[in-house]
Amino acid sequence: MAGNATLNLVNATMRAVVWSGIPFNITVQDVPVPALQAATDARIRITSAAICGTDLHTYHGTYGSATVPEQESLIGDHVVIPDNYDPGALVMQLAQPNFASGSAPGLGQDYGTAQGCQAEYIVVPAADHTLWRIPTQDVGNTTQEVNHLLTSDIFATGWTALDFAGFETGDTVAVFGAGPVGLLSAHSALIRGASRVYVVDSVPQRLQVAESIGAIPISFNGTRGAVEQILELEPNGVTRSVDCVGYEALDSNLEGQTNAVILDMIAVTSQRGGIGSVGVYTNPGATSGTPLGNSTTSYIQFPIVDFFEKGLTYGAGPVDPKLVAPYLTQLITTGVANPGFIVSSTIGIEQAPEYFARFNDHLESKVIIRFD
Repeated sequence: MAGNATLNLVNATMRAVVWSGIPFNITVQDVPVPALQAATDARIRITSAAICGTDLHTYHGTYGSATVPEQESLIGDHVVIPDNYDPGALVMQLAQPNFASGSAPGLGQDYGTAQGCQAEYIVVPAADHTLWRIPTQDVGNTTQEVNHLLTSDIFATGWTALDFAGFETGDTVAVFGAGPVGLLSAHSALIRGASRVYVVDSVPQRLQVAESIGAIPISFNGTRGAVEQILELEPNGVTRSVDCVGYEALDSNLEGQTNAVILDMIAVTSQRGGIGSVGVYTNPGATSGTPLGNSTTSYIQFPIVDFFEKGLTYGAGPVDPKLVAPYLTQLITTGVANPGFIVSSTIGIEQAPEYFARFNDHLESKVIIRFD
């Protein structure tokens, strides 16, 4: 999210997107402006927010906390708010590099107390460790503000998927999923010097966008699957494959098959190659916060023999955008990266219910909510 740090507001209300535990149903409501709780908090007036694929997981009722989320820097700085927050300066990090820690806004108590960013204001804890500034020369430029907004989640996620796969300049890459993260992973691979980038999806409009940025589109919605098509062009396989789909993967008949992308990645990745996975895998069980949580699984069939005999590596997990934000910010400011190409619609907050449905139906590639 992109925003502007602002002064205190007392006893005020704001408009916010609210999910109340009913799958495929969101509303826009008046809720209290969140209060500052600590000296390290910052209240941010939101100028732009985005509807993310993870928002759709919550929208579907399959991802989030066991209970339904409740509603409750320097002044004048224009900042980016990431999709997860720093827990504070005194927390010792024992996790792997690139992995997210702290809390995630809008996902309920299991992910911390922070509210979501699809609202007029948000309070960010540990603000000095969480936020980063939009460069002065880009402030007031709507196009650049949107580019910087996308570093908060999907650009960072698509970029880090390549890191998980062990990407090196000159590699060939297969990106599974041409949603926002997949398209920005392809954009990242091209920026980083991939020799060829294949993008796999079943939605023609998404594949057209992939082709427009220089990637090779692969449609598995036909008589031939993605593996056959890629190996026809790359007989030895691609050097790197990335999963930008997760548990909602589909087989070639467009039926749900959680391990479909994993099977295809292992099949098309060359000897000693690498796989990166940033698509969400989850199995929270059925709760009031995830009413359809039993529709996912914790266990899948995995072709361990093929994986072992090829000597593949597999990196996966949540992404911490803060770790790559400085570099991505520089790429945007210097004109090397233009992640905003994926934006299909810019709307006001009152249109959010309609555009959640459109995004869910693959009628939008990326939706930005503007607060003017």
